[in-house]
Amino acid sequence: MSGQDQVAGKAEGAQLVGGAGRVTPQLQRIQRVVRREATRLAGLSFAELPPREAVRMAYNVLLRRDPDEPAWSDQAGAMTAGSLSHGDVVDRIRCSSEYRTQVPVGQASLHSSLHASRCEFIIGLPPAHRIVDLGGGHTTDSRGALVVLGYPYDFDELVVVDLPPDERHPLYHSERFGAGDTEHGKVRYEYRSMADLSFADDASVDLIYSGQSIEHVTEADGDIVLEEACRILRPGGYMAIDTPNGRVCRLQQDGFIDPDHKVEYTLGQLRDKVTAAGFDVLTERGLNWGGPAVADGRFDPAALAGNHGVYFQAEACYLLALLIQKPVGR
Repeated sequence: MSGQDQVAGKAEGAQLVGGAGRVTPQLQRIQRVVRREATRLAGLSFAELPPREAVRMAYNVLLRRDPDEPAWSDQAGAMTAGSLSHGDVVDRIRCSSEYRTQVPVGQASLHSSLHASRCEFIIGLPPAHRIVDLGGGHTTDSRGALVVLGYPYDFDELVVVDLPPDERHPLYHSERFGAGDTEHGKVRYEYRSMADLSFADDASVDLIYSGQSIEHVTEADGDIVLEEACRILRPGGYMAIDTPNGRVCRLQQDGFIDPDHKVEYTLGQLRDKVTAAGFDVLTERGLNWGGPAVADGRFDPAALAGNHGVYFQAEACYLLALLIQKPVGR
């Protein structure tokens, strides 16, 4: 390089340094603006987020990924135009097959997954005018478990049978509720043992629900519960039972999974018990499928939590879910 070229290069370098010095305050201002905007967005509720940020958050939370294109821009554009609301974006994701089948519940949330499966079982129960729910008290909601879990049909009366609060295991303590109206019908309470259904006349009930309750009484008392249930049901009336599956529970641990349980039935044991009481078994389903591990004699909490819903292979599920019927001729 000639001396002239060296001088020119030094001059050009000086200009670049000077340019960099002049740009640095501008970059700093941009950074401050970005930080302020990030802080502002962080303080907004979901319903206040701008469209593009709202779509991203909905995807991140529900699908655990960023939205893809063109869905991202299309949905953000629809929000800007007013044809989609924040809630609409969430609803679209919640109703998608990806959300239902490709975003498994983690094993730490097995209890929540079981709760979701019981909701699916309950919405499949038949409509009924008079209902008895055995052990159906809710710890905080006076409407009772059946309504809270999503029973969809209107009824004339729902009678919740549960032990008085001071006789329950501390895990299930709640306040004493009185009669009241719900969005589907009138609810009242009978505080007594579920083996004592003397308050109900013969053939006066259309549907009986025993959700996570028959395992809390002895096998002998369970026979009484079923005999009484058959007595008060009208001919052709239904009884629904969901209860822990003893086969899968014994893979989890040797003892009962709940300190208040008296028995945890296998599918065969429960089937024999209800048929001995005079019921016909209409469907045998399971809630939260354990996957191939159950056939190998292994407890797989990730599979059980991830496979929520109602399954045909009942004997490999964490909960049994039976729909039985009092024969029309009885």
